[in-house]
Amino acid sequence: MSYNLSEDLAIIRKNLGEISFEDQRVLVTGGAGFLGSWMCDALLDSGAYVTCVDNFASGLERNIAHLRDNEKFRLIRHDICQPLKMDSPIDLVFHMASRASPFEFEHYPIEILKANTIGILVSLEIAKKFGAKIVYTSTSEVYGNPAIIPTPESYFGYVNPIGPRGCYDEAKRCGEAYVMAYQRQHGLDTRIARIFNTYGPRIRKDGIYGRVVPRFIDQALKGHTLTIFGDGSQTRSFTYVTDQIEGLLRLAALIEAKNEVINIGNTDEITILELAKHVIISTGSQSPISFHPLPEDDPLRRKPDISRANEILGWKSQVPLEIGLKRIIQWAKGV
Repeated sequence: MSYNLSEDLAIIRKNLGEISFEDQRVLVTGGAGFLGSWMCDALLDSGAYVTCVDNFASGLERNIAHLRDNEKFRLIRHDICQPLKMDSPIDLVFHMASRASPFEFEHYPIEILKANTIGILVSLEIAKKFGAKIVYTSTSEVYGNPAIIPTPESYFGYVNPIGPRGCYDEAKRCGEAYVMAYQRQHGLDTRIARIFNTYGPRIRKDGIYGRVVPRFIDQALKGHTLTIFGDGSQTRSFTYVTDQIEGLLRLAALIEAKNEVINIGNTDEITILELAKHVIISTGSQSPISFHPLPEDDPLRRKPDISRANEILGWKSQVPLEIGLKRIIQWAKGV
């Protein structure tokens, strides 16, 4: 059985219920990336006019190739860290442009810092010009190595600003500060999503872009050794992409979410070693597992408190890991 994108889009549409973006004009920065391209798909499926901005530094042409003939879709090849003059009004901005793989932090720290500081400023100015809402996709990494599990939005974080992850952690924290400054000084309608680990079709598995779920799947399908950093006892909470996109769209649409900061993530915590074993079973692989040194400042636990998402958005993650893994494995076998 092969992967079918329309089935996942139908799930998002069904879960959104009466929420619609019909004829709204939406700007998505980083729209050719993993989550950005899914956002473009879901918005178009909901009837929006979508302008995708991407410089393809890490986004991929193939993620949006199927949208190029859609009359409601427009691509602007542009680095969002440079000024961008929009020639038509915008109702909603999703700032999603940023490299996000931990293995990129060593190679592209300046680009990551700029995307979440200069880039969010460019996006905020566009939102300000047109009186548009803006959603900033921040991250659970703003919490660093948290002392509180599950981690609520009220936790200030335990972050090493000069460590190798600082370019991402602190850039996102700075980006949040810019968003709040525009909200307070200019009265912008802002929404901040703190995204926890998300996986699904289109997430990159290659080289420094590869994150743990697609990397494990790729290694297992090829019969290679699954590589774990550390002893595998560190935990993450993995959200399937349809749940994540639904949460972000609810955050953007609901009046109750105006000016809110909300965790969007799965509450099912799993160790990396358990994840590796799940992938081996799900792929029918005989791959062995090897262990390697844990990267500096790698968080030991990740589990969100999603009380606010429940109360304000009416959202919680619904796709179990075994179902999500089945979907991404179907996709991986076809690419």
